[in-house]
Amino acid sequence: MLSDLRAIMVGPAQGATGMKRFFRTKSREHMLSDLASGHQLHRALGAWHLTFLGIGAVIGAGIFVLTGVAAAKYAGPAISLSFVLSGIACAFAGLCYAEFASMIPVAGSAYTYAYATLGELFAWIIGWDLILEYLVGASAVAVGWSGYVTSFLGDFGLTLPSTVAGAPFAYDAAMGLHRTGAIMNLPAVLIVTLMTALLVIGIKLSANFNNLIVIVKVAVILLFIGCCAAFIHAANWKPFVPANNGHFGEFGWSGILRGSAMVFFAYIGFDAVSTAAQETRNPQRDMPIGILASLAVCAVLYVAVSLVLTGIVDYRQLDVPDPIAVGINAAGSSLQWLRPIVKAGAIAGLSSVIMVLLMGQPRIFYSMSKDGLLPPVFSKVHPVFQTPYVTTLITGGIAVLVAGLFSIDFLGEMVNIGALLAFAMVCAGVLVLRYTRPDYPRPFRTPWVPVVPILGFALAVLQMVFLTRGTWIRLVVWMAIGLVIYACYGHTHSRLHGKHKPADAS
Repeated sequence: MLSDLRAIMVGPAQGATGMKRFFRTKSREHMLSDLASGHQLHRALGAWHLTFLGIGAVIGAGIFVLTGVAAAKYAGPAISLSFVLSGIACAFAGLCYAEFASMIPVAGSAYTYAYATLGELFAWIIGWDLILEYLVGASAVAVGWSGYVTSFLGDFGLTLPSTVAGAPFAYDAAMGLHRTGAIMNLPAVLIVTLMTALLVIGIKLSANFNNLIVIVKVAVILLFIGCCAAFIHAANWKPFVPANNGHFGEFGWSGILRGSAMVFFAYIGFDAVSTAAQETRNPQRDMPIGILASLAVCAVLYVAVSLVLTGIVDYRQLDVPDPIAVGINAAGSSLQWLRPIVKAGAIAGLSSVIMVLLMGQPRIFYSMSKDGLLPPVFSKVHPVFQTPYVTTLITGGIAVLVAGLFSIDFLGEMVNIGALLAFAMVCAGVLVLRYTRPDYPRPFRTPWVPVVPILGFALAVLQMVFLTRGTWIRLVVWMAIGLVIYACYGHTHSRLHGKHKPADAS
């Protein structure tokens, strides 16, 4: 049986016929040989850059926005346990990402890894799915950025009309997708445009900008934890796990799981580090460091903030766009000086999240184009800046449209289900490749295989189950659209098909 599995999954399978053509894989050697062809991305990043990119992508809307909403609606003070559960799931996935990133240091993240293990069809599914995580994720965070900017300006008497600072379309379970009366979320549009321009100019400039922003927002978070810890009232933590109100997923232990599925959005982004593998000076060493170090730092900060926030204010008061600001208000007038600083830190922090997510998606498009699954124009590299400028502009343009039209709650769950599906595939891929290609060099090896990949897969799927039915329906529709595109173009133009020359990246 193992030999049959190898026959299906190992190597390019140029002459494969029938169903086997959908499961043809790219060998590691094939992927690495692509690095020598055409215009290449500029290798400018080290371990510190990658760690800061990971922190820059992760710390954002999750800690500044969703912490309060998830506590108020689902988990109460036990939201900290939700963060722990999601953090464990991400740690398992992060270990699997680290093995792949060190073994196959090519742009493309989970898409590339699926191509090496599960086959072309699964690679396409993941590549199409990652649009939900990166492109839609950047749009969702831009909406959160807009909310904090509007609130920050309001503190100084500058009011932005809701017609130009709100989403024209919102979503709730009762009404579905409906009009709000707003015209456009202009601040969200402007920040996506700015970050897109920055990414076109160059990866090193973008990374240096991100490093500065990460220092600012981590300092603000530590300032919030340090100043507000003295105002914690233990009574706000009782009961730590509020009793279930009769509905599954609303408080109690099922609420912790539902909260975990929601705050999973807070961890999304550490995997974006792997999309920069082709721009890393020593990816075999630096990629695992960047992925795991950024995830560890963010998990500790999230648990600390959630404990402090629910300790200084009753969790029922946190269903607001700016829960951190509400927490500062609850601490009393002596901490009002901290309010504008936290908002400024949130604005800066969300900016870096948008930038890193917008950085990830173009590099996946770039890899899919190099493989022939998308038209050659998607793999064009700027002759001066050495960035995938066409896909960056396409990604930014679509993100501008999505951020300007939709609300964060509508976008947030789509991002979650997209990321969880990718995580599950990566964990499965590590297990598959250990058995099908044990000979591949692995500078970093996921420990305790098969336990870690299996648990990572299971926890990702478990959190997907707790997302709403509407989110699943939208995922199925999105995947159906993607499969139609693959059938009409990607499958027949694939470089592994044997009838088409490699895409020219010049």
